[in-house]
Amino acid sequence: MSLSAQRSAIVDLGSNSVRLVVFEGVARNPLPIFNEKVTLKLGRGLDATGRLNDEGVTLAMDVLGRFHTVARAMGAEPFEVLATAAVRDASNGPDFVSAIRARMPGVPIRVLEGTEEADYAARGVLCGLPEANGLVADIGGGSLELIHVADGQYYEALTTKLGVIRLQDRAKGSIESAAEIASELLREVNWLPGMTGRPLYLVGGAFRALARLQIARTQYPLNLVHLFTLSEGEAREMSDWVIGASKRTLEKLPNAPRKRLGDAPFAAVVLKCLMERVRPSKVVFSVDGLREGWYMKHVASSVAGDDPMTALAEEMAGRLARSVTLSNALTGWTAPLFRDETPWQRRLRQLACTLSDIGSYDHPEYRAEQTYQRVMHCHGVGFEHAARAFIGLTLAVRYEVAMDASLIEPSRQLLSRSEIDRAVRLGLALRLAYTLCAGTTVLLEECRLLVEDQQLVLILGARSVRAAGSAVRRRFERLAAVMQLECQVREE
Repeated sequence: MSLSAQRSAIVDLGSNSVRLVVFEGVARNPLPIFNEKVTLKLGRGLDATGRLNDEGVTLAMDVLGRFHTVARAMGAEPFEVLATAAVRDASNGPDFVSAIRARMPGVPIRVLEGTEEADYAARGVLCGLPEANGLVADIGGGSLELIHVADGQYYEALTTKLGVIRLQDRAKGSIESAAEIASELLREVNWLPGMTGRPLYLVGGAFRALARLQIARTQYPLNLVHLFTLSEGEAREMSDWVIGASKRTLEKLPNAPRKRLGDAPFAAVVLKCLMERVRPSKVVFSVDGLREGWYMKHVASSVAGDDPMTALAEEMAGRLARSVTLSNALTGWTAPLFRDETPWQRRLRQLACTLSDIGSYDHPEYRAEQTYQRVMHCHGVGFEHAARAFIGLTLAVRYEVAMDASLIEPSRQLLSRSEIDRAVRLGLALRLAYTLCAGTTVLLEECRLLVEDQQLVLILGARSVRAAGSAVRRRFERLAAVMQLECQVREE
């Protein structure tokens, strides 16, 4: 199997559920091509009995046998099973692992220590957010891992017995008791006050359930949990609402995570106690955790230093655009229109230039729509929601979307007026550029834009003069009008 076709697989055997993920290739952004989860509740009753739940153990044997068959049929290598808190703490954990080895011959099975679990969770968050600087909280059924991340690595890390199943058992289902238990355990973590005022990154299925409920409840315009972000106040209000809402109220929400509804109030309790302890600057949900951390460490360590957004943009352009060499020229060509941009704004402009031709092979009537949806919904670990909204709107304008189209409503909701204006300006500039150069660097180098004396100036060289036509004039005038400048064309 070639490197590009290489597949890898991991079974994440947790206290609440077991999941098989098969990744395609070796790339900076993990690409799952198979993802299946089964709820086992292995950790139910663990604190009282000291043993794994018998019903869950029986079900696990059948599920793991299926996962073994699927991963081998897909040619996954490496293929590994990682077991976490429930198996680690249970008296019958070693016997369970022996039974798994018999069911999955030749597959490495590792029971992670708490610090190892935290290590993988930290790597997973850093996979999508290499610039993360704050506290990672990874909640499972049996444990809660807390990790301090900064500068592309992690520092303090520990595990606590604050998984949602274990917390429910210890609190006997009482939210009030759960809050007391969580507060007491978190007070014992002496380095947590040092995280005050930094972002709080939430990982794990029970935390993801909170995000899904909030997205549905608020009719948030983008149904993506990954990098869904709340202010501290919004997160507190959400937590109070989840704790106080009836199960029936939660069930009525569209796309409600029904299997997690019983866990959600206890996850909200843990979140509230964490926020009381660290007062975060914001709360960021991440779908990347242990599994993606394993992938980055064991499969894609060679590309771990690459920027995830740039890597994804270049990969998409390589598959869908006519040229992969034009982006740098476009970034330079559009620069005179954005003299006041911040480093982050320049980065978004550069990414938009890289992705600016990914609709070239789509039907002309649907290029704006398909390109916009492709950017907004692509599986890209590093794309924050506002970044998707800016780049998606830019490319939709580049493909002549109607500005009142319902298609771009998510961008209207997620972006400020000034950001929308920048996206429109860049989209119109890109449309002009492609009209002039037909996607070729040689023709783009024959012309350039300038802003001087309240005028937008288009300077055309000999070949670009011959390539110019009424469409060029029309699109140039539209760009100038949006910028509220007079327009002038010069030949040289």
